[in-house]
Amino acid sequence: MSSDSLDIIPFRNNAKINVDIPGSKSISNRALILSVLNYGKVNLKGILESDDVNIMIVALRKLGVKIERENKNSIVIFGTGGKLSVKKATLNVGNAGTVARFLTALLALQDDGEYSLDGSVAMRERPMEGLINALEIHGAKFSFNKKLNHFPFKIISNGLNLENWDIDASLSSQILSAILLISPCILGETKIQLKKDTVSKPFVKMTIEMMRQFSTESEFNVVEDNNSYLIGNFKFKHVGGLYNIEPDATAASYFLSLPIAIRGSVLVKNIQNCQLQGDINYSRVISSCGVTVKKENFGLIASVDSEIYGGDFNFNDISDTFLTLAALSPILKTPLKISGIAHTRNQETDRVSGMVTQLRKIVSYVEESEDSIYIEPHKNLNKYLKNKLISIETYEDHRFAMSFSVLGSFDLYGSQTPWIKILDPMCCAKTFPEFFEVLSLCRTNAV
Repeated sequence: MSSDSLDIIPFRNNAKINVDIPGSKSISNRALILSVLNYGKVNLKGILESDDVNIMIVALRKLGVKIERENKNSIVIFGTGGKLSVKKATLNVGNAGTVARFLTALLALQDDGEYSLDGSVAMRERPMEGLINALEIHGAKFSFNKKLNHFPFKIISNGLNLENWDIDASLSSQILSAILLISPCILGETKIQLKKDTVSKPFVKMTIEMMRQFSTESEFNVVEDNNSYLIGNFKFKHVGGLYNIEPDATAASYFLSLPIAIRGSVLVKNIQNCQLQGDINYSRVISSCGVTVKKENFGLIASVDSEIYGGDFNFNDISDTFLTLAALSPILKTPLKISGIAHTRNQETDRVSGMVTQLRKIVSYVEESEDSIYIEPHKNLNKYLKNKLISIETYEDHRFAMSFSVLGSFDLYGSQTPWIKILDPMCCAKTFPEFFEVLSLCRTNAV
């Protein structure tokens, strides 16, 4: 596979496929932070091996955390109760939002710390102000090398005080999750009030539930009331020391959607009992479009045997999956409107604008607003494209690469001739390094 581009080979129609999905990135990086905050060692089974997770592991090791890798998807972390032995370090968060927010909060918790942080070019533009302002009020000191409240910066930490927290997490729920994760380690009672509503609320619920999993029921003390949170001071101590990480529900969305492109059916293994990830609700959206999704003993089976329709959907709570359905809009029977996605303009790239730009290469009409996109598919797409090979720009964003690869799996010309070319396919390494190998195996092993 060329590192510059990849032509997607369409599947034959009516295939039946089984597929395994790697561990959740969101759970993996939360589990890494919670394991550091933990008293005692934790064995993380099913941890994702990807750029985002590896960046977190490298950073934690540089900060003195002992981490042993048992195999590709299993590591042991020796918890420190949140206290880092290295008090001065230079760290790079890449383009990993969870690392940027969670690690900054963990560093602010330290006594006598001095840490320099930077990220990718794209990360230097991503929102950090809500987190930085909150940490500054509570005792952390920041100095910025270039742009105020953005990477690169230096943080001087000396613990966090007990003032009430007023947080603006309207651009990223990770800002709230970052404070929630460290709050039990602040002596006394922590009170958090959101200035505005937050986006992607299921990820906040994931954070709180994982905090519960890493503590005993008798000690866990988190009370949520609308947009306020009350957290007591308690120790993280995972009972048994073994934590199993769920398969990635966002990654599963690509394969649950694959039947839209190839008809037939796909069994996505081991995601039938996902408890933590809100993105599992993407299956409800595609069910509304006409995909049959059934829970089986070994996973979820998605199948299609008729036309699939568009609709009007709010993706605010499951915004990482909006690209999956949007990319498939050219082969839907009716128009598709997706709203609740304004905050995704501040993620790896401006995902709303980027999606509109790429779709305009394929469909007859796309309308963009600050918070939504509306797409009308072409009635005769194969005649409209006239055997063109459409190059998809991915903006160094893994979700563009994976979403449009599912579209490219559709046999548009009836001869398994590629019609979608993915530029920079290896941007998938951020969360799913083996995506294209898995997709290829699905095509060759289909029955």
